[in-house]
Amino acid sequence: MVKDRHNGNSAVESETPHRCNLLCLGPLTFHSHAVGDKVRLSQGCQLAVRKEGTFRNGVVFSSRPVTIHEMIRLRVEKAMYMWHGALRVGFTNVPPSARSLPLPCLAIPNLTNNPGHWAAAVPESYCQTGSELEFWVSSGGTIYVQSNNCPKRKLLTGVDLSLPLWAMIDIYGQTCSIFLLGSEKKGLMCTRRSCPAPERLTSPDIHNLNNLISDLSNICLDKNISADEYCVVCMGRKAEITLPCGHLCLCDHCSPKVLQEFGTCPLCRHEIRAPSVKGR
Repeated sequence: MVKDRHNGNSAVESETPHRCNLLCLGPLTFHSHAVGDKVRLSQGCQLAVRKEGTFRNGVVFSSRPVTIHEMIRLRVEKAMYMWHGALRVGFTNVPPSARSLPLPCLAIPNLTNNPGHWAAAVPESYCQTGSELEFWVSSGGTIYVQSNNCPKRKLLTGVDLSLPLWAMIDIYGQTCSIFLLGSEKKGLMCTRRSCPAPERLTSPDIHNLNNLISDLSNICLDKNISADEYCVVCMGRKAEITLPCGHLCLCDHCSPKVLQEFGTCPLCRHEIRAPSVKGR
């Protein structure tokens, strides 16, 4: 089964506009272009499923470069124990968008034999169905992995940190389905996290949003506001409401109407379960 490249599930890549606070790492999905021939992406390019009749052709990449100590978080949705081995994870400084298709069938050794690729096998015990694991590269160029039922483990060293790095995952062997949970980067004072990937608006959403914009059409543009400070709905007032997801995107006037009509952030569609906060 070859991935349907026109199934409407295109990922939101790193250049997608989003406005977050300083703790946001940006949206993170699987890259929609560089995908193994036996993989199908869905759910906003966060779910990757490899055809069960094979153990290979399951390489995927992150949609954007990741940073040192940024933990890439995955959940194993399904494992088939007819195969030996499990996930291979690592990093590459070759941009996914620059890769020709079809991709090599294996991360190890097909990709790792080429410059700019580092990957290692994750033990099967870390990759049972339902396991949540995370992997990252340290400031010393060492790749680590850990899961909710297994301790931190060093996989390999020698990653070149001089160029941007994309996460590289081979949905290999017994692992046939994974969900990308996002990423986080822990600091001394706080933890930064990726924000939810933006979703496409459904037809009813678009209709309701157009009606809302029509109701606000008499707003006069405030020319003292810079382009990146406007409310994303009326585009006439300054955005002063920071939503729980971290997006600063609504003015005082639009906020109650948007939350009453949609109940979600207009940028990332994150459900709003708490009152908005005013101010940057």
